[in-house]
Amino acid sequence: MPTLSLSVLPIRRLTPRDVTACADLSEDRGWPREEHKWGLLLAAGQGYGIDDPEGGLVGACVVTDYGPHGRPNLSAIGMVLVAERHARQGVGRRLMRHVVTEAGTTPLTLFATPYGRPLYEELGFKVTGGAEMVRGHFLPGAAESGVSTRAATAEDLVSILRLDAEVFGSDRTHMITRLPAFADRIRVAHEDGLLIGYAAAWPNMDTHVVGPLVARDTRTAKALVTALAEGGERPLRTDIDVRHEELLAWLKDRGLVTVTSTAVMTYGVPDLPGDWTRRFAPLTVAAG
Repeated sequence: MPTLSLSVLPIRRLTPRDVTACADLSEDRGWPREEHKWGLLLAAGQGYGIDDPEGGLVGACVVTDYGPHGRPNLSAIGMVLVAERHARQGVGRRLMRHVVTEAGTTPLTLFATPYGRPLYEELGFKVTGGAEMVRGHFLPGAAESGVSTRAATAEDLVSILRLDAEVFGSDRTHMITRLPAFADRIRVAHEDGLLIGYAAAWPNMDTHVVGPLVARDTRTAKALVTALAEGGERPLRTDIDVRHEELLAWLKDRGLVTVTSTAVMTYGVPDLPGDWTRRFAPLTVAAG
């Protein structure tokens, strides 16, 4: 298909009915299908796609807004994909420019692979941090003394939302309230009646992804990961902020190995809001 034809194909809003087409696009680029994750992103965020006249999608991406409804103060971009047969024809650039234009003055963030980073830098995104993806079968060790965790209940939701907004720096109620249906396990850590951390493990193909991982300190983060791993047969996978060197070293001691690294990038804001010292892992890099 000539480049000119691609340039005039309309960009449309995707809906949850497009999950299969999005999964097909992922598979086309050698990514896992991740239909479970696509379902969450298209329900909680806004997808953009270009239909291929020959069937399927030419390209797609998802934007997840955070903050007051209708007045977001941060938007995360993820799953920027272009079909292999249409690669290197400006489709990704066109999708990204559309997203930037739609965002207006709202700050943007994304996790960039080495492949995508040059495009984002060209559009004005700046590197502000990084994340390391680790994966493997978790090897249990000694429990973290003084930190107890338990399964989250409905009564914990208000406290989880309060802590999450404080640490993340923006309200993401519409995403966190979907966790009970999306994740297989959610654990919370309390001390003196106060919530000091929470984490979830959700199924993604043959792994359980740990995220979000929010904790008062590294010791609490270790306790939450250990509790989520108990009784699970799937390998664990998580994306840890590279500044949390102690947790990364501990995870590697427990059997996980580095799979890849991504650059955290922002547009329109010098750094991400919130408290990175308590933000260990995102729910998914696709949603910030």
